[in-house]
Amino acid sequence: MEFLCYHRDRPGSAGLRDELLTEHWSYMDRYATQMIARGPTLAGGTPTGSVHIVDMPDPAAARMFAFDEPNYQAGVYRDVMLRRWRNTLGRTMWDFPGGRAGGNRYLVLGLGTGQAVDLDVPPDSDELIAYGPLLSDDGAAWLGTAGLVRAPNPDAARAILTTDRYVDIEVHNWQFGGRPS
Repeated sequence: MEFLCYHRDRPGSAGLRDELLTEHWSYMDRYATQMIARGPTLAGGTPTGSVHIVDMPDPAAARMFAFDEPNYQAGVYRDVMLRRWRNTLGRTMWDFPGGRAGGNRYLVLGLGTGQAVDLDVPPDSDELIAYGPLLSDDGAAWLGTAGLVRAPNPDAARAILTTDRYVDIEVHNWQFGGRPS
C-alpha cells in the first residue's frame, strides 16, 4: 500500500529542523527501499514541510512511519497529512526522465470529496514526477489527488488537476530530497 505523508513545518522551526537533519536522514535511510518520492517544500528557500511517498504494509505501519519521524517527535512539524495514495505512474522519483535538477518543481495537492476526478494520468505527463489519487485508509473513498510536477510556474503546476472539481488546491515549491550525493 502506498501512502503520501506531508509533514507541515511549525512556523519558526527551521533552526530545530537544521539541528535534526542527520537524524532525519538516518531515519529515512531505514525506509530507502520503500521510498517512492521525498523532499522538502519551500518558501523562498526556507523549508515549509516534508513530503514522503512510501510503500508500507498497512495503515498502521504508515502511521508509525509518519509519527515516529524525529522532526515530528521534536516538534518541527505543525501537522501531518497522511493519506493512502496510488502510484499511477508506476515509478519512483529517481526514475523521472527529467532528472533531479532543472526547472521548477511543485507539490500539487487537490483536496476533494464526492465523485472522483483525475484518476488517470493526464495526457501530457512528461513533466510528472509522481501522480495519483489520495484515498481513505481502506482505499474505498477518493479524498483528492496529489502530484509532484516540473512546471514553469505554480499556475502551470496547478493545471495538472481539474480545478473546478476540488474543495481546495494547494501548490508548494518542492525539491528532490535525500542525502546530498
